[in-house]
Amino acid sequence: MAIQKPKSIKAWAIGAVVLIVAVALAAFQFRGDGDSGGKPKTVTIAGIAYPFEGKQIYNGLTAVVIRDGWLKAELAKRGVALALTPVPTAVGGPLINEGFSGKRIDFAAYGDFPAIIAISGGVPLKLVAPMGQGLHSYLVVRNGLAASNIADLKGKRIALHRGRPWELPFSKLIDANGLKQSDFKIVNINPAATPAALASDNVDAAFLLSDGLLLEQKGAGRVIWSTKQAPADWRMRAELFGRGDFVDENPELTQLVVNAYIRAAAWSAQEANRDRVIKDAARGAMPVEIIARDYANDGIPWRERFSPTFTTELVDHYRSVADYAFARGLVRNKVDVDKLIDRRFVAPALRDARLESFWSPTAPAPAQAQAVAPKAS
Repeated sequence: MAIQKPKSIKAWAIGAVVLIVAVALAAFQFRGDGDSGGKPKTVTIAGIAYPFEGKQIYNGLTAVVIRDGWLKAELAKRGVALALTPVPTAVGGPLINEGFSGKRIDFAAYGDFPAIIAISGGVPLKLVAPMGQGLHSYLVVRNGLAASNIADLKGKRIALHRGRPWELPFSKLIDANGLKQSDFKIVNINPAATPAALASDNVDAAFLLSDGLLLEQKGAGRVIWSTKQAPADWRMRAELFGRGDFVDENPELTQLVVNAYIRAAAWSAQEANRDRVIKDAARGAMPVEIIARDYANDGIPWRERFSPTFTTELVDHYRSVADYAFARGLVRNKVDVDKLIDRRFVAPALRDARLESFWSPTAPAPAQAQAVAPKAS
């Protein structure tokens, strides 16, 4: 497969990523309690965060957990502090994997693909709570290019950040069309460098998350395909993962963390909170209209977007990620998905919050479900 980097953006992209990594590494401070053998002094959670109004703002359910304050208070009752580690999206997966490997973090809400890579490399992660129905990916072509599908891009230059979660849906798209990655010139660059690459004609197309919609809104390209047109399994997923040794040695603390995320999911799943969820997701990252458009027209009920249940589809998805990573030589060791998934904590968390019927396959209408959701300021 041809892996190229456009010369006109190479230096800028490298410099930007180096700066991001340097800033992010400062957040991974040494933890003195990691190998003490006693009760942890802190529970450390890493999450994707963005600069917004002079501070780091976490995205997704982690932001709701922080705002709610329940987890911090419950840990404090047990003499344990809650520590949050912000991670830039540009280096999210690799940096979180480094934090897990070095035992500097205990939990993280992040993507399926980097988690599989970490586990294959010997990091004993556990998937302790699912986090919804996945995220959409978009195929964007540069202005002036007469292409309407992936087959039209054969031989063209496609920007794809290798090793990131959206590489799997890209692979499934080309496989479904009888193509191979070697049929394209894959340009391995960070999404932040993609707009300049498209504008300068250094790439012909890009495969991105909701960044693709933003490129189209700004007139920098045209979306010709998305995972909204594909099976549900094609969407990249992000879940709550825990460091395996921490989870096994501290089940009570792990239960509190899972409870907090399910409380956050229950609040987010309320139809009355939809606008707030979208507004919060747009802070420092994407315009509100892009977030709303990303959610729209995909047939997923609002409540189910935040379902923490272990479904057959979820297990099959992780098996497909593990199979892909191994078959493509991205990992040396095949991941045993059955050992990855830890079902001990979600059911008690649902019982604690009285959410057992809210997210069951035969759940009543939202107005009838007895969901106990956290407050939100």
